[in-house]
Amino acid sequence: MKKTFALALMLLSIAASAQNKAGGISADIMKDLNASFEGNAGDRAIRNALNSTSMAVLAASADKSVMPDTDFSDEVKTKGRTDQKSSGRCWLFTGLNVLRAQMIARHNLDEFTFSQNYLFFYDQLEKSNLFLQGVIDTRKLPMEDRKVDWLFSHPIGDGGQFTGVSNLIMKYGVVPSEAMPESYSANNTSALRTQLSLILREGGLKLRAAKDKEVQSLKLSILKDVYRVLALCLGVPPTEFTWRKDGKTYTPQEFYKQYLGQDLENNYVMVMNNPTLEYGKVYEIDYDRHVYDGQNWVYVNLPMDRIKEMAIASIRDNTALYFSCDVGKFLDRSKGVADIENFDYQSLLGVDYGMDKRDRILTHASGSTHAMTLIAVDIKDGKPVKWMVENSWGEASGYKGNIIMTDEWFDNYMFRLVVEKKYVPGDVLSMMSQKPVLLPAWDPMFAPEE
Repeated sequence: MKKTFALALMLLSIAASAQNKAGGISADIMKDLNASFEGNAGDRAIRNALNSTSMAVLAASADKSVMPDTDFSDEVKTKGRTDQKSSGRCWLFTGLNVLRAQMIARHNLDEFTFSQNYLFFYDQLEKSNLFLQGVIDTRKLPMEDRKVDWLFSHPIGDGGQFTGVSNLIMKYGVVPSEAMPESYSANNTSALRTQLSLILREGGLKLRAAKDKEVQSLKLSILKDVYRVLALCLGVPPTEFTWRKDGKTYTPQEFYKQYLGQDLENNYVMVMNNPTLEYGKVYEIDYDRHVYDGQNWVYVNLPMDRIKEMAIASIRDNTALYFSCDVGKFLDRSKGVADIENFDYQSLLGVDYGMDKRDRILTHASGSTHAMTLIAVDIKDGKPVKWMVENSWGEASGYKGNIIMTDEWFDNYMFRLVVEKKYVPGDVLSMMSQKPVLLPAWDPMFAPEE
């Protein structure tokens, strides 16, 4: 009886093993795969070329070799271009570039830039506090809990989005670039991010093990370490400064109030085009903020034609917009042109790509990766045919520091726009009164823009 039972178990094990291996690549499948690649003269030529030349060069469309028309029917007046260098601060540069255009236009300045380093200091300090307080809030949950795991997986980063710009400026103000210039660590954030992450992860473990009455004092001790590292790497932010333009002394908050003064937290609406979610609904991303006591990212999801309507209204009123997209797709970096016909990988590789925007989002093939400043649209016969953004990769990149996008590319790879309320139609404003649908922090669509 025991032998029969043991034999039955062995046979079940063998059967299970066979089932597990049934999905592997068998010899017959390999034979079929080899036969499918015939290795004709054309394939050999492509293989030889790919052995010595980049795929992008070979896929570049000859029909798109000429620089497109650079005239635009409507363009925001801006001066100068910025460079985030080897950092993920595009969201910060973009937000400040929107305000820079307003500053120059309102006060008739020849040139002007805000200090990105000043706000980046407070961004990193606030994000550190966001992580540490998040650990305190979840310290009774097991380490394998999804939210706890997400926190320790993402203790800090230099990417972000518009609520970081709005919350930080309304809390800390702004200063001109000369009041706190860029530092090496601001321009090259990798090492700083690594060290801060280590401090925070170790501190997070200590907070989880501490007694309830000790956690806040321990958090302050950890924040002191963070502040020290930031001060060494970025400098100490000024509490007041004298602006050489008018010779007056300001605090950063006074400077913002004097020269711009708008309520960034309540005067803007973030709109999104995400065809995987229902249009006309408002969504909120948990923990997607820079400041613990600030605002999560809240947006209304809209069809592209409604987003374009607002973008055109703002540009025509000489007001730049915070804009984000999947910048790397079909971008000719040398010319600064984003066009889905720039590269023909299908013909080069002999394969078909058929996913639409919704499919690409669902399969992680596309998502918002980079923020820039939308400054121009070209309208012909009542319809936009191309757009232009001011980038933060330096004036020598792309087209005079800008990227020109075809309208078809805009449809496929544009995701987010931040619009002043005066350019938002009444029906869209009324949608914002909805209770937002809360999405988890680890929703894959919502990686920070870099």
